[in-house]
Amino acid sequence: YGKLPSPLPSGMRRVPTQFIAALGNPTSSSSDAGAEQWGIWRVDPGPRGVYVQDFQRNPSLGKNGNSKMKAGWEFDPNDFWIEEFGRVMEKPDFPVSPGRYMVTGGRKVTTLLTVDPPDGRGRQAWRLEEGTLYDVTHLPCRSARYFPKPGQEGKRSPADSNWNDFPVRPGADMPSVKGCDKQDYAVLFVVAVEK
Repeated sequence: YGKLPSPLPSGMRRVPTQFIAALGNPTSSSSDAGAEQWGIWRVDPGPRGVYVQDFQRNPSLGKNGNSKMKAGWEFDPNDFWIEEFGRVMEKPDFPVSPGRYMVTGGRKVTTLLTVDPPDGRGRQAWRLEEGTLYDVTHLPCRSARYFPKPGQEGKRSPADSNWNDFPVRPGADMPSVKGCDKQDYAVLFVVAVEK
């Protein structure tokens, strides 16, 4: 997923790839506030996901006490995630913990991301040592968070998506889901963290 510097910067250790779901202006941002809205998957959520077609074939999936998926994670019909191949994923952990992360998009740039502790208003600043958010975004990975619109809570699910919208092209927006608002996230690979 990108070439690691050798040796790693002081205080860093290699980890199995983790994944940050990040918000920000991808082409111009190399630092900003808002990391309190970023999440992290410490294991790859894709293979642990459930295809939207499974929700379409089994309308009770994710409802009425049927919210535990085979991989052991809980589906939340009022806050769910879908990735580029049409798999519904577990939520990442929010927020990303303060610290330093070696991140890459699997292309040219592998660099340090620093996430600051929350300020007095709970905002977390972040900054890249090199490049922009776009440079460390893995373009083939697409991810979006879906929330039912007001009055639609508990009435919407991934079954309301169109299977023909998948897979999503690298860099394209994620498709809409009927009755839901959506927030697209960039996906960054984490290849090393602070010791």
